[in-house]
Amino acid sequence: MAKTESLFPILNSQPRRSSLARAADAAPLDSIGCLTEYRPIQTRSMISKVVSNRGLPFTHAINPYRGCEFACRYCYARYAHEFLERTPEEFERKIYMKQNGAWLLAQELARLKPGTQVALGTATDPYQPIERRQKITRSLLEVFARTSGFSLGIVTKSTLIARDIDLLAEIARRHRLTVALTVTTMNVRLARTLEPRAPRPDLRMRTLARLREAGLRAGVLCSPLMPGITDARRSIEAVARAAKAADAKFFSSGPLFLKPCSLPTFFQFVAEHFPLQLAAYKQRYGTSAFVSAEYRKRMGDLVQSICREHKLGSRHDADAAFGQRPIEPPVLLETQPWLPFS
Repeated sequence: MAKTESLFPILNSQPRRSSLARAADAAPLDSIGCLTEYRPIQTRSMISKVVSNRGLPFTHAINPYRGCEFACRYCYARYAHEFLERTPEEFERKIYMKQNGAWLLAQELARLKPGTQVALGTATDPYQPIERRQKITRSLLEVFARTSGFSLGIVTKSTLIARDIDLLAEIARRHRLTVALTVTTMNVRLARTLEPRAPRPDLRMRTLARLREAGLRAGVLCSPLMPGITDARRSIEAVARAAKAADAKFFSSGPLFLKPCSLPTFFQFVAEHFPLQLAAYKQRYGTSAFVSAEYRKRMGDLVQSICREHKLGSRHDADAAFGQRPIEPPVLLETQPWLPFS
């Protein structure tokens, strides 16, 4: 009987793994903390081109890490680990630290046109806990502090950004800089459940006040608005009042976006903490990652009303400053095998 293994080796071969997956496989273990693994990973680019038909206010994106330890239950960026052939559940447990980021960024910025709109922190938080030790984000800001002429937007939930006020002030002199602190709710108990390892919302507001005292253009993203959980007027107003007290330059918000990779994690959260809402969520997001146009309009009108009442800058102001984390995550082109999802 013929040995088909030798005659037709393709029948026995495993699917070819991507170069990114092979790089993740080869990444050595750097350290472990709070049930999370940290591994350095080689990359050939720090800036990704953003492609979207939703009119996003930036054209390029930077993320110093792959994966995010904050473990937000609603995070749409879990799909980023699919490029590494890792599961969405590993997004917060296996963090990959991009190597040689500052050197790469310096080369890439030199090729960008003046005025290019760049967003830092579109798929992972650039100030998640490992940044305190690794300082990759700080090294990237040092590069921006030596250049000029770009529009840079930074989105974070972390108080650690205050560490870099010195660099941010220099960047603001050389570029158009906007910093946005995401605050989903002022309810500490809910925030701890929704965003297990992110700083408390009151600490984020305190950080916002420090950024404003330093003269930086900084505001609040009250996102995502989760139907029946954080979209009530009293919930949004609580965030708006705190933002006003911190002298927020703008206040913006957007409804929850749920990619298929995020559904199991978020539905588990809803089933455990808001069981009466589970059926409605399955109906609302069962066939689409987006809420209805009617809901978007209703929430948009509500947020605008709250902004007027508390004399806060509007969502348009935030978008114009490249601070709005997109409701739909951008598609980041990987035009060559080693170009990473940033």
